[in-house]
Amino acid sequence: MKPRINYLIKLFVSFLLFFILQKLIFTYVNEPLSGYDLCQVILHGLGLDTATTGYLIILPFLVVWLSIWFKGIRPKTILRPYFILIAVLLSLICIADSSLYSFWKFKLDATVFNYLDSPRQVVASVSAGYVVVRLLLVAVFSIFFSWGCIRLTPRSFTPIPLNRKIVFCNLAQILLGGLIFLGIRGGVGRSTMNIGNAYFSEDTYLNHAAINPAFNLMYSWSKSENFAAKYNYLDEKEREKVYKPLYPALTEDCERPLLNTLRPDVLIIIMEGFGGGYVEELGGAKDVYPNLSRLIKEGIFFDNIYANSFRTDRGLVSTLSGHISYPSTSIMKLPSKSRTLPRLARTLKASGYQTDFLYGGYIDFTNMRSFFNTTGYQHLTSDVDFSLKERTSSSWGAHDEYTFKRLYEMIKERPANELWHTGFLTLSSHEPVEVPYHRLKDKRANSFAYTDHCLGEFIDKLKNQPVWNNLVVICLPDHGCSPTFNVTSPTFYHIPMLWLGGAIKSPEVIHTLMNQSDMAATLLGQLGLPHMDFLYSRNIFSKDYVYPFVYSTYSDGFMFKDSTGVTIFDNAARKAVYNDPAPSPLREEKGKAILQTSYDRRVCHNSNFEIDNL
Repeated sequence: MKPRINYLIKLFVSFLLFFILQKLIFTYVNEPLSGYDLCQVILHGLGLDTATTGYLIILPFLVVWLSIWFKGIRPKTILRPYFILIAVLLSLICIADSSLYSFWKFKLDATVFNYLDSPRQVVASVSAGYVVVRLLLVAVFSIFFSWGCIRLTPRSFTPIPLNRKIVFCNLAQILLGGLIFLGIRGGVGRSTMNIGNAYFSEDTYLNHAAINPAFNLMYSWSKSENFAAKYNYLDEKEREKVYKPLYPALTEDCERPLLNTLRPDVLIIIMEGFGGGYVEELGGAKDVYPNLSRLIKEGIFFDNIYANSFRTDRGLVSTLSGHISYPSTSIMKLPSKSRTLPRLARTLKASGYQTDFLYGGYIDFTNMRSFFNTTGYQHLTSDVDFSLKERTSSSWGAHDEYTFKRLYEMIKERPANELWHTGFLTLSSHEPVEVPYHRLKDKRANSFAYTDHCLGEFIDKLKNQPVWNNLVVICLPDHGCSPTFNVTSPTFYHIPMLWLGGAIKSPEVIHTLMNQSDMAATLLGQLGLPHMDFLYSRNIFSKDYVYPFVYSTYSDGFMFKDSTGVTIFDNAARKAVYNDPAPSPLREEKGKAILQTSYDRRVCHNSNFEIDNL
């Protein structure tokens, strides 16, 4: 029996060593740590590593157990393909997690499956060499790890005679199986193993470094099956009581008109990643957006608005459907649900507007085509509508200089007597932030400066066209961004919003606290159009907008901000990871109520919008 137990112990240790190596690679690629911090990461990650290893050695454990009863069992033959498969999967997860973290700033989870149907667009953010090197690393780790496991595995075990000894061996296997089960479960306590077990520091990066990516992927995948059961922090009566005052049922009135007409043409420019961290007027870096700074003096500038999310697919839904975002899923990827969302474009279309959307990239990425079509856009312009030179000018599609030029030509050719609404998403400031513009040394800041340059030229030309007189141009980002890309900092979500055009009454600055999702109801309120079905969008100029607050989400977490301060809550750790100026049970409770309601809500009144289990 001893050789069998020794084999399983050696195999168990081999998997643990692989996961420790994964942490070394992760920290080396993203942010090297001091010896002490690295030891803390490894130590606090052992729980998840042990649980993951427990899952992975179930099959070898069963093969060893069967070898007690059946002499013909050949462990090496049976387990060779299993070890090869596991080695490839673990290596792929390890390298993908280490590589993607620098872009996403959250651990590899079930979100990645939202993008696998568009692999060309996923790798568009990086060079071919980048991809090749990582595929080679996956191959090397797969070969060595599978070779090591196979080499450890004996061709056969010594048969156990049918006497008292076989009873002892089976009891030993049962005991060993119990230990594996406890390792998977995380002990004998009431709480089972979960991601929060790896959290030990106020530094989010250290916590993320400690998390086993394979466990995180499995955990998030299993939790994504039943969304209605997620985040049940409050009992139903308490949830309803806390949530009800947060979103007014009616904000149809408008006590502060900003426009000189009820029916302007509407252009919404959604700027990729234009976070407040690079806007001087919001306390960000200087001289990145000189054109935006110039135009702020000419329009209506909202300086206290916060993005709802951290990714484009979620931000588009918040902007164009006035809907809050989800920390664990993208509703854009669920056509059966996204088509039931309230729709800004469709509301305008029903009021006589012609609608279209322009994006210089691959329109099928993250199911954008389905979303735009069902949202009410009658015509879509994408990369295939540009010349080969233009649509290959960047890894994501046509650079902003080409798309702004196309946008100008489209608007200039519009019939004077036709009401229209156009949506436009820029893309040049997306990773890998390679742009044909070289004003700033920092690549990311320079890419933003390039889009700002294109925006400035576009607006200046548009001012000279007759269409300007009846036009409102709304400029805002799809999501937040900051130089550190820290999604657990409120500054990440702080974004600019600027309204320009001849339809603007006069320049001013609006200091009212609001969400990105509130833009839809606020605009419709200015146009005197109904927006009762926009349940998460509030007209900030309504008399009923009496409690300004913002709610934003990141991967398995949320931020809640009001006049008392900010709370950022991590669902995996089940605790607040940021409070300013001090912890607030009320802020945390309100954020939980919104989160829970967004997942539990079934049928919304006065609309066909449903999110039953998403």
